[in-house]
Amino acid sequence: MYDIKKTREQFPMLNNKTMQGHPLVYLDNASTTFKPQCVIDATVKYYSEETANHHRGDYDLLFNMDKKVQETRETVARFINSDAKEVVFTSGDTMSLNLIALSYGFQFLKKGDEIILSENEHASDLLPWYEVSHLTGAVIKFIPLDKYGCLTVDNLKKIITNKTKVISVAQISNVLGNVVNVKEFAKVAHENGAILVVDGAQSVPHMKVDFKDSDIDFLTFSGHKMCGPTGIGCLIGKYELLQKMNPYFVGGGMNISFNKDIEMVPYDAPMRFEAGTQNIAGILGLKAAIEFIESIGVENIHAHDRELCEYALSKLEKCEDIIIYNKNAKNGIITFNRKGVFAQDEATLLNSKGIAIRSGQHCAKILNDYLGTPATCRMSTYLYTSKEDIDAFVDAVINGGDILDAYFN
Repeated sequence: MYDIKKTREQFPMLNNKTMQGHPLVYLDNASTTFKPQCVIDATVKYYSEETANHHRGDYDLLFNMDKKVQETRETVARFINSDAKEVVFTSGDTMSLNLIALSYGFQFLKKGDEIILSENEHASDLLPWYEVSHLTGAVIKFIPLDKYGCLTVDNLKKIITNKTKVISVAQISNVLGNVVNVKEFAKVAHENGAILVVDGAQSVPHMKVDFKDSDIDFLTFSGHKMCGPTGIGCLIGKYELLQKMNPYFVGGGMNISFNKDIEMVPYDAPMRFEAGTQNIAGILGLKAAIEFIESIGVENIHAHDRELCEYALSKLEKCEDIIIYNKNAKNGIITFNRKGVFAQDEATLLNSKGIAIRSGQHCAKILNDYLGTPATCRMSTYLYTSKEDIDAFVDAVINGGDILDAYFN
């Protein structure tokens, strides 16, 4: 394992106190993560020493930036085991999923084709496919969840047909934290002539994800959930699929030529999907973030998340008025409620004690019917979360006092 104390020293945000003067206990990492100093330095260096556009000229500063952007592409490819030419830079997971839906789905799906999703999905993975359904007449189906809220291969096999063209699922649910066996899902998808899209927003930062070995067709993730800057993410796609797709976002930098006959010739992938000036500072920050994660080891991060989650569950399960919705996940996400207390009220109470968690529907609004509640609380760990953070969280949950204290003290 890595040295958690030395790791925490790399994050300036952990030195802050809350508005109430408490030490900050940050447990909303499924939403976004803090940035280590090396990522901050990489972005500041771009603005203070290296500012230049990318792929726009022939002078030294720009040539240097072309090299650095390509180095980041190669770093991403190494990290998730793809080819560099399969790495498309986007603004984040949402843009990546929209790009797939509108460039692949709108182009290749037709009326009567099937898109398989799940109730677990974040809005970013549902709503783009809803749009494809509206535009093409394709039918959306949902994989049934098992009693633990998991997506299983057996349940996928029950609903997949020869009309199924796309299966799109999160590898790890942002609410229940359950892990999908994407390699087996890909096998079933391909046996039935479908492609598999994997939302890796919650998996890529926390566990080893192998694009080639899993044989998935598309993978998406966001930099800000893995210690990187906001506004940067990646779409990883099999090159032969990317080459078939028309770009839906067009402009400078993505084309070889265009003329007055209303003709345009795009570049090969990945550049055909990178119109306009890219978030270059974000790209450089993403490289620094991946290298930071690699220095710790993603396997160590996964083990750390799991250890802290099991430790928290061992304490919370003793509290009779706490409802835990995902006892079997143990992947750094615990979703819970206090009996008779609205989720936002519980989160407000915890905030008054210096504990930052998420409450609400977590952008997974159709999961409410499965859970039987309109909102939940969610705590989520990451590589800098300490055992002391968990102790403070559990103590605040169990011994936090009256909910009204948070509003009137």
